[in-house]
Amino acid sequence: MIEQVKIIKLTGNLNATTSQEFRQNITELLESGAKIVLVDFKDVTFMDSSGLGALVLAFKTLRSADSKLVLCSINEQVRILFELTNMDKVFDIFPSQDAFNQVLVSNT
Repeated sequence: MIEQVKIIKLTGNLNATTSQEFRQNITELLESGAKIVLVDFKDVTFMDSSGLGALVLAFKTLRSADSKLVLCSINEQVRILFELTNMDKVFDIFPSQDAFNQVLVSNT
């Protein structure tokens, strides 16, 4: 099961300019057979509503293919955006990749 986890490490901004590339990455990972896509926000400095929209679209796309989108290492600005939009209730958000891996290993 672990080999079906694919990781996307985002850097900089997730906004209108970069969200198209993010959606393309999601499509490619889905086509490669990913069952879980972990999006690592450790190096993301800013996310706007376009970035959030891209995440929601990715979430729906993966869910319709019986796959899952999981997030980790979000910063305070991104966390506030998630909380204001109640998206923190929609997405599984882990403090780090290690925390996600521990949960994944304990569930297998």
